Amino acid sequence: MGAAAPFAAMGAVGLLGVSQYKQQGAAGKYNQSVANRNALVAEQEAAQIEKQLELDLDRFDLQFQQFQGETKTQILKSGAELSGTGLNILRSNVEQAEIEKNIMEYNSKIGQARKFEEANFARIQGNIARQQARMAQLATITQTGTSLLAMKG
Repeated sequence: MGAAAPFAAMGAVGLLGVSQYKQQGAAGKYNQSVANRNALVAEQEAAQIEKQLELDLDRFDLQFQQFQGETKTQILKSGAELSGTGLNILRSNVEQAEIEKNIMEYNSKIGQARKFEEANFARIQGNIARQQARMAQLATITQTGTSLLAMKG
């Protein structure tokens, strides 16, 4: 019975090593899947920013058309014609509207770029987590093998 004890201890060390190896692999896969999910969420948020821009631009266009209509009405009510200063006012309004729309589009593109960068960074973090788990698995194999060799020797 005494001769079997070293083999039982070696078996226990081997089983613990295998168990730890599997747990490390599972943790690495889990952390990578969490990071990939975070990347997908960031990409979805970027798509939402694009959709929000479309809605904002549509709403802006409607409000601008109302504003231009009110401006024309006020010009005509005052007895002036739609020429000279009246046309300059309407033209200036159109120019300002285009500037506002460009700013809205620019801000949207910046927000989308940030979300895509966030998604890329999350994927990188996931890959790093997976690689760290693989390195830990290699360390476990090495430590388990060293322990088994020391017990045998």
